[in-house]
Amino acid sequence: MGCRSPWFQSQRDSNGSYTFSSRPRPVENQSKYRESPSEHSYGNIMYDRRVVRGNTSQHISAVSQPGLTEMQKQQEIRRRTLTRKRARVHFRSTTPEALQGRKHIDVQTELYLEELSDVIVTTDIECQTDAFLDRPASPLFIPAKSGKDVETQIEEGELFDFDREVQPVLEILVGKTVEQSLEEVMEEEELAYLKAQRRAFGERRNNELAEVQWLQEQEMRLNEEKDRRIAQQREALKTERETAEKIAARAVSQQYLAALLPAVFVSMRSHGYFSDPVEKDLETNFFPWLMAEVNNSLEKRYKAREMMDIIIHDVAQKRLERFKELDIQTDKSDT
Repeated sequence: MGCRSPWFQSQRDSNGSYTFSSRPRPVENQSKYRESPSEHSYGNIMYDRRVVRGNTSQHISAVSQPGLTEMQKQQEIRRRTLTRKRARVHFRSTTPEALQGRKHIDVQTELYLEELSDVIVTTDIECQTDAFLDRPASPLFIPAKSGKDVETQIEEGELFDFDREVQPVLEILVGKTVEQSLEEVMEEEELAYLKAQRRAFGERRNNELAEVQWLQEQEMRLNEEKDRRIAQQREALKTERETAEKIAARAVSQQYLAALLPAVFVSMRSHGYFSDPVEKDLETNFFPWLMAEVNNSLEKRYKAREMMDIIIHDVAQKRLERFKELDIQTDKSDT
């Protein structure tokens, strides 16, 4: 059974990059042990000389900005490589077609065979550690004894008499309590006085604010009244001045137009501005309609003449052709 797998040669996609895929080959002479990296045909990226190691900024800048000569060399090398690949593909033999009743199947072409299975192999492994031993209890720390032991005997009533010792404490407590009570009473009276004083100050302040607001409103009304009176006086002066100017202009215009109107009417009548309505109607309505009708009749006459000329020309052409046919027939009969 033949082996047929899809393979691609060097091609250029829409982005302008080249892709290459070698033709599948069968696995031959494969060792079951791992070989050294130098013995692989495809190589390892860690041992590839084309991989730049160390600082790659200089290499990237040099590659990203090649000179004109280097770009031409690269294009020439790419063109030669592409021509060589095309020639190799042209002379390469392809896989023959399958026989009748058989078909090609895909096979693995990797360097290492891989078993294809959907079952995941699992293995259970157990281990047991040693048990931890219980830690012993820590011994109680007892500091080392130092010094000498001495003892004494105190009888009842030798160190403290409650009735005698508690009297100054009670006097201090009662005095402090009475003093604190008096201070609190004085503080409450002072707070009440401050509240009353604040209330009186607030009322006086509100009264003063109301009085100030009333004075401000009164001042605003006075200013508005003053502005209104000033505007009225200015308007009256302006009206008076305009009236005087209109009277003067009327007098000047009457004096000027007294002799101008007759001259203007005479000039306009002489230039034909005051025309006869019948004459104007004839010029604006009748004459344009008459000219349009004349043009229509002339156009119809011209069209009739053209049609007559065409008919005459066609009749003359037909008669000329008939005469030519008769002459030809006469010549034939004579011969």
